[in-house]
Amino acid sequence: MDFIVSKNDLVRELNLSQGVVEKKTTIPILSNVLIEASGDKVNLTATDLELGIRCSCPARVNKEGAGTIPARRLLDYVRLLPEAELHVKFMENQWANLVCGRSRTRIAGMSRESFPELPEFPEVLAEIPVSELSGLIAKTIFAISSEESRFTLSGALLLLKSQGMSMVSTDGHRLAFVDTKSELAGVKGSYRALLPKKAMGEILKLAQESAPDASVQFAGDENHLFFRFGERLLISRKLTGNFPDFERVLPREQPLSVILGREEARAAIERVAQFSDERSHAVRIQVCPGEVKVHSSISETGESEESIPTEYDGATVEIGFNAQYMLDFLRASEEDKVVLHFKDGHSAGELRPADDAGKYDYRYVVMPMRI
Repeated sequence: MDFIVSKNDLVRELNLSQGVVEKKTTIPILSNVLIEASGDKVNLTATDLELGIRCSCPARVNKEGAGTIPARRLLDYVRLLPEAELHVKFMENQWANLVCGRSRTRIAGMSRESFPELPEFPEVLAEIPVSELSGLIAKTIFAISSEESRFTLSGALLLLKSQGMSMVSTDGHRLAFVDTKSELAGVKGSYRALLPKKAMGEILKLAQESAPDASVQFAGDENHLFFRFGERLLISRKLTGNFPDFERVLPREQPLSVILGREEARAAIERVAQFSDERSHAVRIQVCPGEVKVHSSISETGESEESIPTEYDGATVEIGFNAQYMLDFLRASEEDKVVLHFKDGHSAGELRPADDAGKYDYRYVVMPMRI
């Protein structure tokens, strides 16, 4: 295999593969990136057996072929090269010669024969606007459980239907639910699957590299989910198991509510949280006529209280919440104002954007804490 490629093009695509490459593995080939040269381009493939990515960049191919090189070492070296053309030639012994200007380097590779094959892209199920998909992920990814034992909660539930799509995540202490209203091209009936958190993170990276008005082609087979961003393809294994019945968690009766400025509430909670317990992150939210008080204290360190003015004339209610959970929503929401719905001091609170203009339905349920 022998080809010439732009250093910048190669670095950009190698960067996208780094989150997929297996770094701690007993299978050495999974630390490598598969390089395949044919026609007028070079394809780059990386996988950890749970997640796979295939990218490509234009190249002048002198001799077609395939081989693998350690992905991290290749990227770390190539990004330090001057901005020029890079000549890559694989030898019979699987070593790769790299020539760029006055730089000449040899890297030991491995045969492509032992590199895992990625599944073929099946029939397209839907064309999803990239901005819409990344928006759903950004509004739910933080509520995914970090406990490995809770396998079905280590990702988000993706629901597709012709009238739009939904995404739900929960860690048992909070739940994030987003439902869009825009029609999806190509969707027949409905489709649901559990998308792993790692795949969601890689989708966000690919979305940043896409045009604002681009679409992603989505497909799925029995075991995998496929997301094609133009010339880039991300393949993820589905999570198995049954996701909790989230509709039972969404509150039906919350007679009280208060509107807050999102940035004002975020800043107040961030400051007060400096004096909350390091493990529980608990803060006390007291909703009073005309104001919302946020308070926390640690007996040996100090205490803090903030008052946020608001239009509220109901009964005084005091609820304990995890400050970090509140901040996750306030940072992910995009509207200027948010609404806190609640029933009493012992029931779950629910945060929503105050005005989403009908674009989507965003609900964030947080369980109360004892303080």
